[in-house]
Amino acid sequence: MTLLSLVFGGSGDQRERAIAAALPDGVNCAAIIEGLPTGVDLLSPLAPRLEVVRIAPGCPCCSGNLTVRVTLNRLLRRTPSHLFLSLADGAHRDQILLFLQTPQYRDRLEIGPDIRCDEV
Repeated sequence: MTLLSLVFGGSGDQRERAIAAALPDGVNCAAIIEGLPTGVDLLSPLAPRLEVVRIAPGCPCCSGNLTVRVTLNRLLRRTPSHLFLSLADGAHRDQILLFLQTPQYRDRLEIGPDIRCDEV
């Protein structure tokens, strides 16, 4: 089972720093990141411990459902210990959680705590 954390709010750099800080030692993890790096790519240096997949910006439950589903299915085949799903904001957090708790993912994902990145 893969532990999943939603990472949202703040800037792209804040979300990437939060993922880097939450990355557990000694296990393989993955991250689905919405959008391109806004500054320095903070996560690429963490490979091979962290596999990063970037998807086009857009709400995963409204416009990007198919993209997220395909990306998520591909990553889950590798059975990462922890998966971070980075979103620009948490406006549709509840709908995303419902999607992640459908029968297709219920036995594959354990929903962990959110990581909120508020602008300072």
